[in-house]
Amino acid sequence: MSEATHHPSTWLQCAVPVADPRWQLVCFPHAGGSASFFRDWGHHLPGVRVHAVRYPGRAERLAEPVPTDLRELARATADAVAALPGVPDLPLVLFGHSMGAAVALETARALEARGITPAHLIASGSRDAAYPPPEPATEIDEDDEVVTRLITLGGTDPELAADPVFQELVLPYIRGDSHMFHSYLPRPEPLLRCPVTTIVGDDDPDADRRPWSELTGGGFREQRVPGDHFYLVPEPPYALVLNSVAAPAEH
Repeated sequence: MSEATHHPSTWLQCAVPVADPRWQLVCFPHAGGSASFFRDWGHHLPGVRVHAVRYPGRAERLAEPVPTDLRELARATADAVAALPGVPDLPLVLFGHSMGAAVALETARALEARGITPAHLIASGSRDAAYPPPEPATEIDEDDEVVTRLITLGGTDPELAADPVFQELVLPYIRGDSHMFHSYLPRPEPLLRCPVTTIVGDDDPDADRRPWSELTGGGFREQRVPGDHFYLVPEPPYALVLNSVAAPAEH
């Protein structure tokens, strides 16, 4: 990863400013995703200042190298989150979708190591289960396979995915995210202190699998919602996010 500044404005996008928030939400995009995926969330979460993580190598940071180490990405994100106004005084919730859930996990660990305990971690597109066997890193090396995978998961419009300009700009960081995620070796510790909620579609065969209930001492619950891996495109889980601060997870 480049030596880009860890200033919050580089790493975090707040599309809807909130002058006096009750708490803050940091959203971590999926593999191949960008901060724009969450650009409207601030309009639907009253009293919440919503920040979306700007991963390097895409959108406003297209000129930077694509991340290769998930923990390094998480540590840099944690540096930016820790520098946000209101941290650690305001409650802080982390929301990660799919690969973003793993980045949120490692960011929460990095924050807790410096004495900042999030109020909640929400792992979307992920379920509480044993880790799956490792997949070969070459599984989606070919461009056609990457495009097919995007369309199958439901996160990208087929017409857009077929556009040559889209492919030239987007495929490098989608492929890079895939390699980074596949080379990430999970560790059972350090145990989180914050509670964890998973949100998984009831028709999602591609859900990330992670033993979340064993990764935290702060309580755990799993929420099932209608939909597939990208259930949150037609039905963002705003109510579940709002309840995450008010309702403690089960132990």
